[in-house]
Amino acid sequence: MNATIIDPLQGDFPEVIEEYLEHGIMKCIAFNRRGTLLAAGCSDGSCVIWDFETRGIAKELRDKDCVAAITSVCWSKSGRHILISAADKSLNLWDVMKGDKIYRTTLQQTPLQARLHPGGGSPESTLCLVCPFSSAPMIVNLQTETTTTLPISFSGGTTTGAPPRNKFSDGSAHYTPTAACFNKHGDLVYVGNSIGEILIIDHNKNQVHGVVAVSGGAVIKNIVFSRDGRHLLINSSDRTIRVYENLLPLKDSLKSLNEMIFDNILDEGEMVKSAGAKSLLLFREFQDSITRVHWKAPCFSGDGEWVVGGSASKGEHKIYIWDRAGHLVKILEGPKEALMDLAWHPVHPMVVSVSLTGLVYIWAKDYTENWSAFAPDFKELEENEEYVEREDEFDLMPETEKVKDLEMNEDDEVDITTVEKDSAFSDSDLSQEELRFLPADPFPDVSEQQEKHTASNSKLGDSKNSDSPLSEETGAMNHDSSQIEGMENSGGEDGGMTYLKRRRKPSEKVLELQAQKVRKPLPKAKGGLGKSSKTKSRIGNGIGIEQEQDMNNFGDEFGIDD
Repeated sequence: MNATIIDPLQGDFPEVIEEYLEHGIMKCIAFNRRGTLLAAGCSDGSCVIWDFETRGIAKELRDKDCVAAITSVCWSKSGRHILISAADKSLNLWDVMKGDKIYRTTLQQTPLQARLHPGGGSPESTLCLVCPFSSAPMIVNLQTETTTTLPISFSGGTTTGAPPRNKFSDGSAHYTPTAACFNKHGDLVYVGNSIGEILIIDHNKNQVHGVVAVSGGAVIKNIVFSRDGRHLLINSSDRTIRVYENLLPLKDSLKSLNEMIFDNILDEGEMVKSAGAKSLLLFREFQDSITRVHWKAPCFSGDGEWVVGGSASKGEHKIYIWDRAGHLVKILEGPKEALMDLAWHPVHPMVVSVSLTGLVYIWAKDYTENWSAFAPDFKELEENEEYVEREDEFDLMPETEKVKDLEMNEDDEVDITTVEKDSAFSDSDLSQEELRFLPADPFPDVSEQQEKHTASNSKLGDSKNSDSPLSEETGAMNHDSSQIEGMENSGGEDGGMTYLKRRRKPSEKVLELQAQKVRKPLPKAKGGLGKSSKTKSRIGNGIGIEQEQDMNNFGDEFGIDD
């Protein structure tokens, strides 16, 4: 879409379903950093990578050892690796370009979500944050296959597990699935537990540096940072989405936490809570006060100006969009299918959602084109107005143009080599090494070639086994043109076969005339009277002497003997 003809007063959020993607039963999705590739985990254990520009499949990653459903997919910052977690408790790190599996490890619990460390270099690229189904979040080193369980509660200077709300029949504690995510640069981990607390953890030392209590004490189901790292979003079981402002600096957040000074506070628990209050500040709350629905897969837009959340109600595919001021600006209503996952495009105002049936819907903006923008000095009129033209308006060189030419300095050098960095990606040192697109790898359609080969062989076999003779008197009456053409083509390829001349069945009138000619030759005309009557009779039947001669010549041309 040409950006110059788009109305700037329209909001940059999607409005309608533009297209849908179909490949098996897809469960979860994730964009790469540039938004050029879309990864989708399927229920058969495979991961499909779509070229989002062409809407075609660029690559399919399939592990022969994994047939369970994919629970999450995560791109590395460079886009060259992708982390896939599955319901069979496996974690796999893939090389996207080569399509090879780099690391594989098996956990003790089923991972619901796995996220790679946001750092691009080694050894951070082998670290990942995993949120299992029935235990606390953990840091997994894929290279050494070591795991470190993170604390999910802080009590009086000791880190413990969250107090269970209920227990299993054998008396063991029941863990509610917790949510966790890295901050922008990966030096801190933010964990949301089942008692409504946000823990700020140094994952290297496995130490809690701050605790933020969420009002209501509801279970935190999702936690995610905005793209710029300035806002933190949490989704609680009290049907409310809360956005916190990150007060820590984007770089060296851990160092800033350690340097905090707490006057007249001796209790370590109070110090941790005070550090949390200085790290996060409640910015906005979002909820549907009428329907009071639960939310699924909430996230920020690429620029952080919008907050989006999907309805968790069964049988409906609704997506709610709010602005940063807290106003509900749009409700996207899709088919009568439950929503499983959604993601906002990193650059464009587009949302991609996954339905219960495995289809991926692409929501885009319904643009209203402003064609007057092609002429910047053109003004649209609501009613007729009297116009007085300028004196030099229709001159070949108006005076205003002459003034503009004088203001231009032709000696100034124009820089055509420097590329301005996009503000959305200027924070990355790996921009030149990113994998943005996958090369096309076309391959022939084997099944179609086999069908053509089989069809040609069947035609050749039918022509060889045919018992209908080609009579010189009657022609090829029992053979259709397709069989004859098949024998001609096969005869051209094989020099041992005899070339068969195409023959045509004569009409009944021609056969009748030929029979009369054989039985009783035409008498010579005497005075023109005898032949005149015969000629008239033949003309009455629609065939004259010249037409009869043309029929004979036509029969000779196609091999029909008299």
